Amino acid sequence: MAIQGQAVLAIWNGIQGDAETEFLNWHVHEHIPERVALPGFRRGRRYVALDGHPKFFNFYEADRPEDFTSDAYHAALNTPSPWTKAVVRHFTDTSRTVCRVLASWGCGEGALVEAVRLSGGEATDAFLHRLADSVLPEIAARPGVVGAHLLKGQGEMGRQNTEETRLRGGPDAVADVIVLVELTDAAILSTLRASGPLCDDSLRAVGAEGEICRGVYALQYSLSKDELPHLLQASAGQGNRKSMT
Repeated sequence: MAIQGQAVLAIWNGIQGDAETEFLNWHVHEHIPERVALPGFRRGRRYVALDGHPKFFNFYEADRPEDFTSDAYHAALNTPSPWTKAVVRHFTDTSRTVCRVLASWGCGEGALVEAVRLSGGEATDAFLHRLADSVLPEIAARPGVVGAHLLKGQGEMGRQNTEETRLRGGPDAVADVIVLVELTDAAILSTLRASGPLCDDSLRAVGAEGEICRGVYALQYSLSKDELPHLLQASAGQGNRKSMT
C-alpha cells in the first residue's frame, strides 16, 4: 500500500526476553493507539523479524515530518504512562528516524516487508534520484511486490532529549536512507536479494556506500486513524488494562 502522508517515523528495537509479552500487549493496547490519535498521525504498524536485527520494526505514517516534532507529540514523549515507563526501560538496540517520503508505490498491504537501511555518502542526492527513478519502479513492478517506498532520514530532527529517550538509555541510532518493500511471500524476496534490483551489488552499483543493513519482517499489527473509534468502543466494553508494575 502506498504510504499514507508525506512522513514516516521508522523505529527498530529489541526487547529484553522477560519483557517481550508485556511489550507486545502494551504496544497493541496502549502505545500504538495513543500515537495514532495524535495530530497528523495516520497509521501505525508493527513487524517482527523473520531474519534481521533488531527483532521488531515498527513505523508511523503522518501528514508531514513536523508532526513528529510537534508540541503534542513532544508532550506525549515527556509524560509517559506508568505502563510505558515499565516497558520502555527494557528496550534494546533502538534506532529511530524521522523520514520524508520521497517516493511510494503500491496497492494493498503486504504480509512481509524488507526493510533496508542505506547510505549514499557524499553523493546521497544522486543516489536517491537513481533509487526513485529506476530501482524502486523496477522492484514495484515485480510479481508479488505490493509496495515499494523510499524514505530519506531527516538527520537530527527526531532526536529530541525526552523522558522516553532517557528511559531507553538513548540517544537512539538514526538512518540515512530507508527502502521498504512490501511482499506477499518470502520466496519472491529471495530472488530480489540474490540477483535482482534489491541485491547488495545492484544497490552499490547505483551509489550505496558503507554497510547495507537489511531484514525481512512479518506484519503483526496495523492500526489506522479511521479504525480508532471502533477500537475505543471495544476497549470501553472490556474495561481498562492494568499497567505492569
